[in-house]
Amino acid sequence: MRTWLPPLAFGAGVLVLWQVLVLALAVPAFLLPAPTAIAGQVGAQFGVILPTAAVTGGNALAGLVAGFLLGVALALLAAWSRPVRELATPVVLAASAVPIVALAPVFTTLFGSTTEVPRQLVVTVVVVVPVFVSTTRGLRQVQPVHADLMTALAATPWQASRFVRLPGAVPHIVTGLRLAAPAAVIASIVAEYFGGPQNGLGSRISSAAANTAYARAWAFVVAAIALGLLYHLAGLLLERLVTRPRQ
Repeated sequence: MRTWLPPLAFGAGVLVLWQVLVLALAVPAFLLPAPTAIAGQVGAQFGVILPTAAVTGGNALAGLVAGFLLGVALALLAAWSRPVRELATPVVLAASAVPIVALAPVFTTLFGSTTEVPRQLVVTVVVVVPVFVSTTRGLRQVQPVHADLMTALAATPWQASRFVRLPGAVPHIVTGLRLAAPAAVIASIVAEYFGGPQNGLGSRISSAAANTAYARAWAFVVAAIALGLLYHLAGLLLERLVTRPRQ
């Protein structure tokens, strides 16, 4: 209760204040719809929200898995080989500076506007960065005694990574995954604004706003927030399961 009650009470207070201010000041709907109007649209559009959220969540999940595997693989290669590390690190860090608004149209042009691949690739690029950085940090934190033991046993780089580096880096890897999970949802939604099938939350938000159905647009925003929280909680749960102390 001490953990959940304060944010719930704060959120309820914000919604009440929002409703009162919108009604008292007669705020136009195109500026800010009332929470009751948004809630009504959530109920009315619930049958549409579920499949569109499934599409966006599916793209986020596909990109999250691909980006996670690619980020871990690049980090392992960078740990084994100095040339790979010197090549991969600046490229991955440079990818973090590329905005989604630049990636999405390029991928849509390359792979077509009738497939979900461009959106999944955008998510993959976004996810690779935190996973690579966190995994690389974990792979570097090897106890000297463990490194000396692997040297004394004439272990190959693969054996040293398998038995020492990778197990020790697991908490860092999971932390990178937790950070990347909500970012995957954001990237999936934003990528939908730049072409492709009109079947996701981002597409529905832009379509409703273009048709001046602002309460409906906010209803899809609420669904996007819920999807992001779901991914965040899943990543947090996985992190706690992996990093909790063993009895």
